[in-house]
Amino acid sequence: MTDSKHILRPFHLAFPVDNLDAARRFYGDIMGCSEGRSSDHWIDFNFYGHQIVTHLVEQKSSPVAASEVDTKAVPIPHFGVILSPDDWQALADKLRAAQVEFVIEPYTRFKGEVGEQSTMFLLDPAGNALEFKAFGDDAQIFAN
Repeated sequence: MTDSKHILRPFHLAFPVDNLDAARRFYGDIMGCSEGRSSDHWIDFNFYGHQIVTHLVEQKSSPVAASEVDTKAVPIPHFGVILSPDDWQALADKLRAAQVEFVIEPYTRFKGEVGEQSTMFLLDPAGNALEFKAFGDDAQIFAN
């Protein structure tokens, strides 16, 4: 619930990983998230101002389903951040340079329509799906 009386606050998301070293390399080294507190079982990361926590579990996560959006199979569940167009492009370039494999390559969907956005999907080393998107006009984020 947000309106003009609510200030946007950072979200917190905790999710499973099967290897903390791999999570540290992916979220820290590749994604550039600074590390916060940690233990032998979890690591906090600053994910674009939001708190994500990787929790060590015995099994890898994997998307349980896919949903067709703009003729692409979008992994469900997934999480991510809406970036500025420049930050989105810089991240796409950084991920390509790191040879990260995309589930859905960076592209612009809904071209010329309400909600036009640049988007990309990838998996972390534990199989958690992430989406990063950018709108040329943030007023389009919730437009219908």
